[in-house]
Amino acid sequence: MTFGTGGVTFGTGGAGTGGAGTGGAGTGGAGTGGAGTGGAGTGGSVEIDCDAQMPTSGAMGHTDNNLQGGSGNTAWSIWSNGSDQNAGTLTTYGTTPAFRAEWNNSGDFLGRMGFEWGNSGKQYTEYGTIEANYVWNKAAGSNPGVAGNYSYLGVYGWSNNPCVEWYIVEDSFHAMPFNTGDPPVGTTEIDGGTYNLVYRTTSGTGGSRCNGVSNWEQFYSIRLEGKRCGTITVSDHFAAWAARGWDLGALLEVKIVVEAASGTGYVDFPVANVTTENP
Repeated sequence: MTFGTGGVTFGTGGAGTGGAGTGGAGTGGAGTGGAGTGGAGTGGSVEIDCDAQMPTSGAMGHTDNNLQGGSGNTAWSIWSNGSDQNAGTLTTYGTTPAFRAEWNNSGDFLGRMGFEWGNSGKQYTEYGTIEANYVWNKAAGSNPGVAGNYSYLGVYGWSNNPCVEWYIVEDSFHAMPFNTGDPPVGTTEIDGGTYNLVYRTTSGTGGSRCNGVSNWEQFYSIRLEGKRCGTITVSDHFAAWAARGWDLGALLEVKIVVEAASGTGYVDFPVANVTTENP
C-alpha cells in the first residue's frame, strides 16, 4: 500500500517512515499503524566498545526506498523521497542490533533501527528509562559535503496525540551543532553533553505518520559537539522537553538513525541498541 504525498510504500512488518529537512519545512514521511512486535531490551547503562566491529554473518540488504521490517528493538526502516527506488541500501543482521546505511543521490534519505510500536505506543514515562547505546563510523569520501546539504546521526521517532516528529542529534557529516534553520530556545545538559533545544512546526513533503495530520510539531535536542560512541539517555531528553511544556504524546517509535539530504555516503553502526525497562 502507498500512503501520503511522498508515495511511501509500507512493508509487511511495520509503520511508515519519514524524516525532516533543515532551513525550512521538513520532508516528512507518511505512515499509519502496523507496529512490529517483540521483546524489549533491558535498561541500565552499559560499557560501550567504541572499537566494535560490524557483524560478519547474517547480512541482509534492503534496497526499496520505502520499506521496514524486523521486530522488537531491531525493527528497521529505510525511507527516501528520491525517485530512484534503489538509490539507498540498509543492511541488517537478523536479531543483532547493528546496521549499515548507504545512499547515492537518494533525495532525503533515512536509515534507522530500534523499537517500533506503531499505534500501540504509550507515554514515554510508561517505558521507564529508555537508552540508546551506539557506535557509528561514517564515511563520505574526502569531502564531508558529499553527504548532502545536511546530515545527522542520532535518535529519531514519531509520536501521536499530538503528532510530533522528534530528534536527538549527536553527530553529523557537517559542522555541529546541526542547524535546523530555527534558533534554539534553550539548552539542556544530558549524558555529559550540552544540547540546543529547538521547537519547530512543519508540513513536510511526504506526510506525517499520524492519520489525517498534515501539519505537525518537531522537537530537537542537538549536541553542541559531535560524538560517535556512547549512550543517549533518551528518556532524559523527553523529560527536558516536557519541562518546557512540549507534549510528546504516545510514542510510535524510538530508533537510532542516519539522515542525509542527497549526496553520497555510508554509515556503519556496529552498535545500535535501543533499550527500555518496560516492553
